[in-house]
Amino acid sequence: MKPQTWLVKQEPDSYSWDDFVKDKRTVWEGVRNYQARNNLKAMQPGDSVLFYASVETKAVMGIAEVTKAAFPDKTAEEEGWVAVELKAIKGLPKPVTLAQIKQEASLSTIALVRNSRLSVSSLTKDQFNRIVQMGQ
Repeated sequence: MKPQTWLVKQEPDSYSWDDFVKDKRTVWEGVRNYQARNNLKAMQPGDSVLFYASVETKAVMGIAEVTKAAFPDKTAEEEGWVAVELKAIKGLPKPVTLAQIKQEASLSTIALVRNSRLSVSSLTKDQFNRIVQMGQ
């Protein structure tokens, strides 16, 4: 199966890009939205992930990689919720802001623009590459 591309959102007060870089790896847990959960379940080792800092930052900060596919989320009280393990790869030289993304016609259909509440969403390879290119 071909590697897929994703975008995950996090509140910097809870877990920042700098925290992630310092830790090198993290368990992406605590997701309690069914659509986001289905996206976590679809992630496979080797998939590329953009890390988006929400709230005040509102920018894609860097690139990560899925290192462990979905497994039970230990923070969940109910069964069925999953987590994945991510590894920080590299920061973008220039964070790509939500405003910049919204101005880019080729990115008008991504979940970050259309469904801003979704914390884990898929991207096409072209959308992923365009955001990375914008951050160079």
